[in-house]
Amino acid sequence: MSQDARSPRHIEADIEATRTRLANTIDELAYRAKPGVIAERQKDAAVAKLQDTFMTPNGDVRLDRVAAVVVVVAAIVGLSIYRRVRG
Repeated sequence: MSQDARSPRHIEADIEATRTRLANTIDELAYRAKPGVIAERQKDAAVAKLQDTFMTPNGDVRLDRVAAVVVVVAAIVGLSIYRRVRG
């Protein structure tokens, strides 16, 4: 059956199916654009990135990386205390 020989009923069914797919797509886009959903996705991504950075694939803590962060934080805190005392 060629495209030109489609019945009106078949065309109407195609239009209805297209409408349904479009409505579902719009609903999905509206859901993804909600600020709460976006924030949740970003939080999940940040948690995953932190876990990848500070945990081994076995779930053990990477002490070398944690120690480096502690040293940097301690240096920043020490510097700010030094500035307050001096200034």
